[in-house]
Amino acid sequence: MPESGADGGFGGAVDWRLAARAGARLAPAGPATSRYTAETIVTALEDASVRAEGPVRDVTGLADGLPVPAAQVVDRVGWIDAAARSMAHLTGTDIDSASRTLLAGKPAGLQAGAMLAYLSSAILGQYDPFTGDHGTLLLVAPNVLQVERTLKVSPADFRLWVCLHEVTHRVQFSSAPWMGDYMLDSVATLGDSADEPVGEFVARLSGALRERRRGNDSELPPDQRGIIGLIRATQAPPQREALDRMLVLGTVLEGHADHVMDAVGPAVVPSVARIRKAFDARRQRRTNPVQRLLRALLGMDAKMAQYVRGKKFVDAVVARVGMERFNTIWTGPDTLPTLDEIDDPDAWIARVLG
Repeated sequence: MPESGADGGFGGAVDWRLAARAGARLAPAGPATSRYTAETIVTALEDASVRAEGPVRDVTGLADGLPVPAAQVVDRVGWIDAAARSMAHLTGTDIDSASRTLLAGKPAGLQAGAMLAYLSSAILGQYDPFTGDHGTLLLVAPNVLQVERTLKVSPADFRLWVCLHEVTHRVQFSSAPWMGDYMLDSVATLGDSADEPVGEFVARLSGALRERRRGNDSELPPDQRGIIGLIRATQAPPQREALDRMLVLGTVLEGHADHVMDAVGPAVVPSVARIRKAFDARRQRRTNPVQRLLRALLGMDAKMAQYVRGKKFVDAVVARVGMERFNTIWTGPDTLPTLDEIDDPDAWIARVLG
């Protein structure tokens, strides 16, 4: 696990307290709404987060008997503050310590704040496994309101549908407590500041760029495309392996949550099919050039690929062996799929389930 403080790794590289302040100033305003509507959606999301727990546990067969903590419904600034605190913990720093960060962390803090401000209008919900006794489930009310208005779907159904996804993340981590340390260890490895000769890094970067000039980036495997692929190609083997572990884990978590969202069916969310169709169309909708650049730089398109690849993997495995045997995946790091197995579910079944 990474140690708190500014020694080594990511510690001290980013002033996360400054990032939270900068992000709060830069965050775009939420959709216009009355005070009554704003208060109503907070209450509705709190209720939906509780109601989602039963169907999620029924579909997944996980977390039976565990407590149901209350969700925190926040606005965009609230999400930025929570995200900055979570990132500080994940990177081994103390956001509340006035002396924790060197002056060098200020520019990175401003950059991180701008990133958080941009993301604050795109996040519907998030589960943070690193805070609270049972983690913290966050729901971003103005974003949920904005998307349900844009998609013209049933507000009650959409709010429950969103909660099904986020509650699934809480159930995943509750059922596999090893995942928190696994993530922390991987992030610590990514932040290791090994004294690598500059020439070796430049050689890898040149090689990666040369390969991309030779062919169409869209023909590469999903984990090798765009900014994520370039980062992966330029990393030393230990960091590349750590990034691969994070990519695999994220793909499984998101794909499983998307599977559960739809598996609960119309008995729980009557308009689930319409919501899925409208939501997927929204994900694929083209944005303007500036937004496309920002999405690429922040890895958001890679994130969308995670949902698609992950759900396809989970759908295939559950269809073949059932959810109970699929749940072997939560046993430990060795039962997670490899990057290749994400696209070859039968290979994972053969290796893990025999």
